[in-house]
Amino acid sequence: MRNQEPPLLPERWSGAYVSYWSPMQEDDQLTSGFCWFDYGRNICRIDGLFNPWSEEKTGYRLWMSEIGDAARGRTFKRKVAYAREREADGVRLHDALLDDELGPFAELFLPRDLLTRHETEAVEPAVVLGVEAEGWRCARPGKGPITLYFQAGTDRLLRMVTESERGRVSVRDFPNLQTGPIGEEVFQLGG
Repeated sequence: MRNQEPPLLPERWSGAYVSYWSPMQEDDQLTSGFCWFDYGRNICRIDGLFNPWSEEKTGYRLWMSEIGDAARGRTFKRKVAYAREREADGVRLHDALLDDELGPFAELFLPRDLLTRHETEAVEPAVVLGVEAEGWRCARPGKGPITLYFQAGTDRLLRMVTESERGRVSVRDFPNLQTGPIGEEVFQLGG
């Protein structure tokens, strides 16, 4: 049964994600990572290859782990650069730990009440990751519209589609989202 109102995201959730652009361009990458959101503690963590990131322009792929602690108003980022180097027997990857970054952080990347705090409309039901899904699109001030797809009749997020000003969309799929407690150690990267 379809939700009559857009759902809140679960109080605590985590899961792997797959990130890509649509339509894909020649140098676009399919990337993946893992994220944790604990709205009760107002904190999140996202680990994965950064997307978009131009290996051609920078000379490396960027892996990043970011803990966004809105309760304390700060973010912590750990980054690793992976550069390809041609050698006689093929291409080798070389890693380099980049400087950690600290900075201000006002709000979680994906607020729990995103769909209820902005003007939101239902979109046509779809099949997402092989599951019947219902979608909700909302306009965000100063940002492109975002559409969240949930397993029909639930708050289980399956896909997030963010529209850009260039006519392309950023897609993040969540094939194995889990709800429930998240250990404190998940949010202790870098002290």
